[in-house]
Amino acid sequence: MDNQREVREFLTSRRARISPERAGLPTGPRRRVPGLRRSEVAALADMSVEYYAKLERGNLAGVSPAVLEAVARALRLDDAERAHLLHLAQAADGSDALTRPRRRTTPQWKAHRSLQWTLDAVTAGPAFVRNGRMDLLAANQLARAFYADVYASPHNQANLARFTFLDPASRRFYPDWDQAADISVAILRTEAGRDPHDKDLHDLVGELSTRSDAFRARWGAHDVRHHGTGTKRYHHPAVGDLTLAYEGLELAAEPGLTLTIYVAEPDTPSEEGLRLLASWAATREAGGFSSQGAVG
Repeated sequence: MDNQREVREFLTSRRARISPERAGLPTGPRRRVPGLRRSEVAALADMSVEYYAKLERGNLAGVSPAVLEAVARALRLDDAERAHLLHLAQAADGSDALTRPRRRTTPQWKAHRSLQWTLDAVTAGPAFVRNGRMDLLAANQLARAFYADVYASPHNQANLARFTFLDPASRRFYPDWDQAADISVAILRTEAGRDPHDKDLHDLVGELSTRSDAFRARWGAHDVRHHGTGTKRYHHPAVGDLTLAYEGLELAAEPGLTLTIYVAEPDTPSEEGLRLLASWAATREAGGFSSQGAVG
């Protein structure tokens, strides 16, 4: 991905998002741009307008951490956005044509036995490992049943983003589809900043941008996020509505991979739903649902 363009569009979109009132500045008459002017961001960051304009044109190579932090403060960036800006700056430092890494394909990853044992030991809720492209790489029995719709179509390629935007079944699975779509794109955008030379990610973004207007519009918003904890609603075809909390844990031994576990609040219909799902999963796998999630 074009680093200068990514930087330019990210900083411009963050600037447009902040009102003068939120930044503690007078509104004034006849504002022709949404959000803050470049001069106002520069003043808040304690730098010249010319220097900030250079940054916003995409020139982050060699920029110091102190300057990046000043820009982050002026634009009111959250933790995920600050990390994204840092990743963009790191990519800019290696952006010379002689040093730029070639776009690479990520080698096929397979869970080592102890990680699969760990997943299988989680029996009260779905547990799975995904990468930043939202590929489902390993899962326990309950997760394979939970994501039965994802695994059911080979076109999804066990990828949650592809399922969300290209599979009509996602509209049923996610009652809050717009929220799920926003989160999916923000995760992919975050990964693009962390690993800008991942060819598989480039290919996925290109495919989704071509085939989904909803994805393309969200991708252009440049939103990023740390997807660590929260609550979501689902509608599973076998057990109905579920409201589940989730925790995402970064794998220290496998940078870039996340272990996610879903659980239900005790003594709720969703907890009963997960028990029914576990029973359904055991029956389904005994009838030919393989450990890789494919229907036999």
